[in-house]
Amino acid sequence: MILHDAWLLATGTLTAVRVPPPTRVDRSVAGLAMVLAPLAVLPLAVVAAVVVLVGDRIGLPPLATAYVVVLALALGTRALHWDGLADTADGLTASYSAERSLEVMRTGPVGPAGVVAVVLVTGLQAAGLAAVVRHEHAWWVVALLVCASRACLALACVRGVPSARPDGLGASFIGAVPVVGAAAALLVAAVAVAFAGRALGSAWPTTIGLVVMVAVVLALLVRCVRRLGGITGDVLGAAVEISFAALVLAAATV
Repeated sequence: MILHDAWLLATGTLTAVRVPPPTRVDRSVAGLAMVLAPLAVLPLAVVAAVVVLVGDRIGLPPLATAYVVVLALALGTRALHWDGLADTADGLTASYSAERSLEVMRTGPVGPAGVVAVVLVTGLQAAGLAAVVRHEHAWWVVALLVCASRACLALACVRGVPSARPDGLGASFIGAVPVVGAAAALLVAAVAVAFAGRALGSAWPTTIGLVVMVAVVLALLVRCVRRLGGITGDVLGAAVEISFAALVLAAATV
């Protein structure tokens, strides 16, 4: 069943939760897996919510709680998205040659650009979360934002976006999502951020955050297509971390 296989593929790829391998993996399954991404990461959302609740119960400072949330999410994804962010930053700053940049992204150790990107995005996420966790319903808000941030994957993998290379983890997913699938994922994200905003007191800042998230992801895609000839799995990971940063920073303004 395609839905079952897509769920297993999304959960196994996007989280560290151990699931059986899907019986079938093709473009249709991969595309549906990206559409299901906001729901497939529910285990990560639950872990993040528990961290916020425990941090509040034991009196942990908000910034410390925020960093533990970031750590928990990194462990829950095997730091896959952070690796993608670092590799993307290094690749885009490595050379004007697309071939050289892709080689750096594939095999190179983390360079200065990658380190700076990880430090900056980690700091932005932690700063936003530190403001959010002060609210009464913060655990619910953080869980919703974790799920909503993964809608960027359907957007990044929508049909028409080219793959920079035929192999690699992202090759099966890139360009596999129908436009209606990407729209559905963004609709789920819009509902999630609206509920998150209402829990904080106003839905407008989080809704604007979703718009900013979409704009930033589109800008990243355009830059990578022009620079690399397409996107890679590393770019998908970068999109996830940047998207979460945009959402929590918007929520921090409520």
